[in-house]
Amino acid sequence: MAIKHPNKEINAAIEYAISKHWKVTVGGGHCWGKMYCPFNDEEFRCGEFCVTSIWSTPRSPENHAKALRRVVDKCVGKLDGDATKTLPKGKKIGER
Repeated sequence: MAIKHPNKEINAAIEYAISKHWKVTVGGGHCWGKMYCPFNDEEFRCGEFCVTSIWSTPRSPENHAKALRRVVDKCVGKLDGDATKTLPKGKKIGER
């Protein structure tokens, strides 16, 4: 994997998000990177969970890693078997 966070717990949470089809970008402002929900679309909004910041040096890396996993798990968009059932019409996973 090309994306590597310096903290192992946060890196594991990033790998978990990627395995759930979330897009991860590095850089951008004060954060180390950002995670984007694959369902981030006007027709299918996950509310506050569509974009999440990944911090480079959080006070508690373990808690930050848990929070990142929680955001992925609490996302209202799910890939249960056939992704076309939950994706907006004509959209592919990760497409904006």
